[in-house]
Amino acid sequence: MNISGIFHLMVDKGASDLYLRTKALPRARINGKVEIIHNKEVSREEMDNIVTYLLANDQRRKQYREELDIDFIHEEEGLGRFRINIFTQRGTSALVARHVLANVKTFDQLNLPVEICKMFCEEAKGLFIVTGPAGNGKSTTIASMIQYINDISCQHIVTIEDPIEYLFKDNKSIINQRELGIDVMSYPSALKHVTQQSPDIIYIGNIRDHDTMRAAITATELGTFVMTTFHTINAVQTIIRIVNFFPPHLHDEVRMQLSMILKGTISLRLLPIKDGKGRVPAFETMVVTPTIARLIREGRIREIQSYIDDGELVGMQSFKQSLVEKVKQGVVDEAIARRYADSKDDFNLELQGIRRSTD
Repeated sequence: MNISGIFHLMVDKGASDLYLRTKALPRARINGKVEIIHNKEVSREEMDNIVTYLLANDQRRKQYREELDIDFIHEEEGLGRFRINIFTQRGTSALVARHVLANVKTFDQLNLPVEICKMFCEEAKGLFIVTGPAGNGKSTTIASMIQYINDISCQHIVTIEDPIEYLFKDNKSIINQRELGIDVMSYPSALKHVTQQSPDIIYIGNIRDHDTMRAAITATELGTFVMTTFHTINAVQTIIRIVNFFPPHLHDEVRMQLSMILKGTISLRLLPIKDGKGRVPAFETMVVTPTIARLIREGRIREIQSYIDDGELVGMQSFKQSLVEKVKQGVVDEAIARRYADSKDDFNLELQGIRRSTD
């Protein structure tokens, strides 16, 4: 058993993710479900050989020895790029690999809300966030937005990623892509100097801490449009998390800053399609209107959800509305949609055309 053969098997089956572990059958995520793809367990020797092959240079081997966990991109000839995470469990190595598609898809091809995505791409400054659980299309959505900007406008785009997933070719824009550990040591370090690089747009792969969040806010205040991702499930949780990056005595200041710089969010969840052939995104969209900016400023963040529910005219949509739409279109099974909903009761009411009172 070798990793090249397993990668070929994974791609042939249309899997998004591969899971390998010592003394376990190889599995892959196909249309959202984890399935066995080979009937022979991976031996310890085979796993060691796979890890040795993938950790192809001294820097990677050193990092894995010291941290017991490593993320990187591996390119397999004839198949493309794979985002690899190797980690240790019960004293042995395990691996998760995600197939990164070579071609960046359009908003239509990804079943994303086309007009709202275009609207955010045309922002000149501020902060835009794509949120959702891991593996639900955040990076893919950002990549489609960067490609759209690249195709329609002449700008300088700087990406800071860990690791770089999609590779872009300059079209109307020039795109510089920086990878943590290779081109720069940390997000804050990259953002400290990025304003001297005269960017129009900055993409930060993921914001995980106070220092990166502070640097991102500063970049927007200097007139740059910043795009990033969060592992949060909706707009309200995202705003709360940003505020909580900072100590309590700064919360009022941060909410004030957010009310002025935040342009909006798109939150994604990939659902299995009814026929079992693929997945489709349900999405919540929030546009920061003057009313929502005021609610952020005043700390009334949980009240934002009712404005998202009623914000169709400005491009907003809640998850429950998106889920009901997918059910009525016959794309997603009702039971599946209900399982993905934040509130089953709210979903049931929306399905019946009943809007819960916000008084």
